[in-house]
Amino acid sequence: MVLEILVLGLFPAAMAFAAASDLVSMTISNRVSLALIIGFFLMAWLTGMGWSDVGRHLLAGTIVLVAAFGFFARGWIGGGDAKLAAATALWLGFSHLLEYLLIASVAGGALTLILLQLRTLPMPAILARQKWIARLHDFQTGIPYGIALALAGLMVYPETPFMKAIAL
Repeated sequence: MVLEILVLGLFPAAMAFAAASDLVSMTISNRVSLALIIGFFLMAWLTGMGWSDVGRHLLAGTIVLVAAFGFFARGWIGGGDAKLAAATALWLGFSHLLEYLLIASVAGGALTLILLQLRTLPMPAILARQKWIARLHDFQTGIPYGIALALAGLMVYPETPFMKAIAL
């Protein structure tokens, strides 16, 4: 019962929280990434994941972290996005990493195009009073890429060994 609750709750809740947080505040708390990292090790232990598999998942997360911080250093993504991508890669491992990155790229591109188009339209006064909506509408604001990262993670997660461990 505990395993099922963790498998069905921890990763999806963290992804949903990261997306919502990025949408309204343009930040993703370090606590989300930390919860995902701790949660991964807990899930690996509870599902009996072997040390070699854990090592491969760690390597996937590390490679994504290095690449994502390169993107962060260039100003292409935020630091929270980089950490979220790496923590998600830790959960997904190499077997699902390419699919995750492809979906995140397509979703992020679509999100960017949609936001840039919406920013060209006049904003209704009632929406302008909401700080987070006004911030999203501002051309000087970045793109809440955590939404795309979370969506991609949620789309790929059902194929992971964790979900298969509870036979859903």
